[in-house]
Amino acid sequence: MNKIEKLQEIIDASDNIVFFGGAGVSTESGIPDFRSESGIFKSLEKYGDTPERLVSHSYYLEHTDKFFSYYKDCLIFPEAEPNPAHYTLARLEKEGKLKAIITQNIDGLHQKAGSKNVLELHGIVYRNYCEICKKKYDLNFILESEGIPHCTCGGIIKPDVVLYEEALDMNILNKSAQYIMSADTLIVGGTSLVVYPAAGLINYFKGKNLVLINKSQTDYDNLATLVINEAIRETLAKIK
Repeated sequence: MNKIEKLQEIIDASDNIVFFGGAGVSTESGIPDFRSESGIFKSLEKYGDTPERLVSHSYYLEHTDKFFSYYKDCLIFPEAEPNPAHYTLARLEKEGKLKAIITQNIDGLHQKAGSKNVLELHGIVYRNYCEICKKKYDLNFILESEGIPHCTCGGIIKPDVVLYEEALDMNILNKSAQYIMSADTLIVGGTSLVVYPAAGLINYFKGKNLVLINKSQTDYDNLATLVINEAIRETLAKIK
C-alpha cells in the first residue's frame, strides 16, 4: 500500500477530521511564502527592512504609511484562486467528515473554495475595521485607498490580521484546541510547525491518526501515523 492509499484508508475510516494548515497550502495557489527568499529579498530591496519588522505592531504604529505600502504590495493577493487541496477539504467538510479547518493563512482561500468552519489563527485580509468607531470595511476599500486608509470618522482602518508583537485571539486558540482534542484524525499540511503558539496546537491531539503532509521534514514526524513529504496540492487532489 502506497502513502496515498494509506491516507485514503485513514480518511475513509474517520468521521471527525480536523485540518491544520500553513503557508504551503497557499503557495500552491501562487501566493509567496512569507519566509521565502523572493519575499525577503523583495522587502529588503524595496523597503529596506525585514518582513517580520514591516508587519510588526510597532512598525504599524511608527511607520503607518510604509506599513500599508508593504501590506498592499506584498501580502494581499485578491486574484489568487483555491487549489485542489482547498477544494478537497471543502468537499470533505460537506460530506461531514471534516469538522474544522485551522489555518495560519490570511488569504481566505479556504472560504473561497467553499469551506464554512474555518478558524483563522492570524486573521484575514478581507476584514478591516476602524480603530476608533469599529466600522467595518472590505478589502476593496483598503486596496483603493491612497496611502493610509481612513474611516469617515477620521480613524485609521486596520486590517483584521495578527501582526508580530500582537497576541493571537484566545477564543480562536481555545476553539482550535477543542476541535483538535476531539478529532480522531488530525491532518497537518503545508507547515513546518515552527511558528508558535500556533504550532503548539498539535500537542492537544489525542486521537488515532496524525497525518503530516509537508515538502520538508518536521520535528513531529516521529509522532505521526503517516508522513508524506510531497506538495499538499498534489497529495489531496488524489483523495476521493
